[in-house]
Amino acid sequence: MTLAEARQRIEWAITQFGQHAAPAIDLVMAEVRSDMGAGAFNELVDDFDLELLYNIAPMESDHSNS
Repeated sequence: MTLAEARQRIEWAITQFGQHAAPAIDLVMAEVRSDMGAGAFNELVDDFDLELLYNIAPMESDHSNS
């Protein structure tokens, strides 16, 4: 998955499920974390304000940075 694909999937989940999108977003974010590391994960958290809206906190750091 690319960062652009992740953004598109998150946008779709928010459009489809609104305030109940967290489970769908969690699935996307797990794949982002696995494929692209903490930097990409945190970028998406910030871009979509996921911490405030869906209680998805940014990651501190990891060893799989790309």
